[in-house]
Amino acid sequence: MRLAGLSVFICCAALFAADTFSQRQKDFWSFQKIKPQTPPKIRTTAWARTDIDRFIAEKLEAKSIAPSPAADRVTLLRRATFDLTGLPPAPAEVDAFVADKSPDAFSKVIDRLLGSPQYGERWGRHWLDLARFAESEGFKSDESRPNAWRYRDYVIDSLNRDKPYDRFVQEQIAGDELWPDSPEARIATGFARHYPDESNARNLFQRRQEILDDITDATGSVFLGLTVGCARCHNHKFDPILQADYYRLQSFFANTAADDHIAMLNREELAKFRQRKAEWETKTADVRAKISALLAPAKQNTVKDYFDKYPPEIQAMILKPAAERSPYETMMWAKARPYLEISDEDAAKSLKGEPKKSYDALKAELAKFADFDPGELPEGIGMADLGRTAPATHVLGVGVYDAPKEEVQPGFLTLLAPGPAKIVPPTGIESTGRRTALAKWLTDPENPLPARVMVNRIWHYHFGKGIAGTPSDFGIMGERPTHPELLDWLAQEFVRSGWSLKHMHRLIMNSAVYQQASEFRKDAAEIDSSNRLLWAFPRHRLESEVIRDSSLVVAGMLNTKSGGPSVFPDLPEGMAAPRGGWKLSNEDDRNRRSVYIFVKRNARYPMMEAFDMPDTHESCSRRDVTVTAPQALTMLNDRVALEWARGFAARALATKDPVETAYRLAYSRVPDSWEKDTVSTFFHKQKSVIESRVQRGEKLALPASLPENLDPAYAAAFVDFCQMLMNSNEFVYRN
Repeated sequence: MRLAGLSVFICCAALFAADTFSQRQKDFWSFQKIKPQTPPKIRTTAWARTDIDRFIAEKLEAKSIAPSPAADRVTLLRRATFDLTGLPPAPAEVDAFVADKSPDAFSKVIDRLLGSPQYGERWGRHWLDLARFAESEGFKSDESRPNAWRYRDYVIDSLNRDKPYDRFVQEQIAGDELWPDSPEARIATGFARHYPDESNARNLFQRRQEILDDITDATGSVFLGLTVGCARCHNHKFDPILQADYYRLQSFFANTAADDHIAMLNREELAKFRQRKAEWETKTADVRAKISALLAPAKQNTVKDYFDKYPPEIQAMILKPAAERSPYETMMWAKARPYLEISDEDAAKSLKGEPKKSYDALKAELAKFADFDPGELPEGIGMADLGRTAPATHVLGVGVYDAPKEEVQPGFLTLLAPGPAKIVPPTGIESTGRRTALAKWLTDPENPLPARVMVNRIWHYHFGKGIAGTPSDFGIMGERPTHPELLDWLAQEFVRSGWSLKHMHRLIMNSAVYQQASEFRKDAAEIDSSNRLLWAFPRHRLESEVIRDSSLVVAGMLNTKSGGPSVFPDLPEGMAAPRGGWKLSNEDDRNRRSVYIFVKRNARYPMMEAFDMPDTHESCSRRDVTVTAPQALTMLNDRVALEWARGFAARALATKDPVETAYRLAYSRVPDSWEKDTVSTFFHKQKSVIESRVQRGEKLALPASLPENLDPAYAAAFVDFCQMLMNSNEFVYRN
């Protein structure tokens, strides 16, 4: 949203910007308007499949590098299936693609994969990395956040429906203001709610400021691709971002607080629920009054303990009548309130002796009315404004919460949009409308950053590195784009398509550059050693979630159920449950996709952590890829990994050619003659090893189901063989 007008304030701000920013900053590529680009003319026209290829070929031709030939069909299908679903292709899917000789065979594969529910689960994980999604607070206590999983389901569902990206962004910034009657849009505001929070800290002034800093930093890096956090304490050392700009952006969120009771029902359903609940409350009024009286002392003691630990100035704000509180004091009350409202269940934990017996008897009496009780209201968590008037926002001296300087109004980056933002309070709801203004600016096609940033992210996840190699840093210290004209062409195409992510996938994946082979070429590497010009498809190690899910697939154990509360799979033997507990899910749910594993900030699921799952305390735009001993040890020694190998072996041994089946399940191809000989030699040697172990009284790891008349020593060796396949580079790399 470009701000119009010639007010004195805007003129002064423009002059100030001119004096403040260097010419280099003002001319920097990412801050320039996206310019229309015409695909260049090239010599290698026979290679190019799409306009994308013309931009790639132009750079290759300038360096006299020939592109690589197309990948073989099995590799291509495997690449695309991992890319879009995070799962390996089934043997039948491989056979169908290899047999389809039509010119649009691969395009049909892309459409099939984009239409599968697994697409949203795969690409939703990318977004959850950016949104620093987690289901616990972090810091010392790391308490769980019930219903945080609804944001994860919102993301997955939005991607599967190919929700336009501009709508996707607007919902996450201001869904409650723009679509207040939509539970989905209100849940989307969970993007800001994913801040880590130290619940034990009683200095609520500092806690609020740290939360605002986190939200501002995440918003700037995810949607603008800028390290705005560097301007928290002073003007950005490199980019054209003033310290005042940081707090102007922050002020859009100055009146927000956690909304952890978002009703997941539409207006009609909610009215019916409340009517039934009111009837139940009438019938149970007497017994509930007795329970309330019984628990009152325990609740008062707990509340007093919390209240007494707050500083005197915060205690005074809490005790003030609501009508007398300033917007800032209301903010402090909202932050303290969840800890001053004690549930019956929590209060009852302290009861002993006769009070405990009385409580149990009253609960039994209450249970007689269960048929009238509609149950708990399904709820989600997000953010909302506390009213129509926001607390003042000040620039903070060196970023310290209690060192306020000049006051600022909501506004954008001075270089791009000087002057205050135009705020229009929404009608019908108690909210400022500030975040609506921000959401509109973040999705304005005239804003040079958001579309560029998002198409670069899509490219990054397909090729392992973005056209600009630092996906969340489009500033001066970030990497320059290798193909800036292509980046602008993609950004324009993104907006032209209605901000369709699936359209961008089709464009990229139908290109020749995406379909290239990944083999190393010495001649090209001597000119472009890092393959930045994409003379071959870059190989990538699969992420932790994909490795685990693929293992479950080949083992025949993956539970494809989608959505719902997160699950708690097995922890490694000897590992103590993390603080707050780890209630093991039922056996079937333990084998659900990794995106549904409960995300505990201070205790990432061990296998995920070993394979570089990011720290969820902050936004992650690109995952580290390490090669460490714990990764191999996890896949070799963990009891769950052995169960996968046993299931894998059972599937293969139930077929006519177990070795070929194992290769097809693990690698989507058949073994060559050398591999068959190697496997045969392995079985011969391993059988002898296993027979010796049996003689020593050791227990064998046998397939999950054992075919009749099969030599147990051979079966155990086959389990070892299957475990080896899952430990190989070919299994954990996308080629």
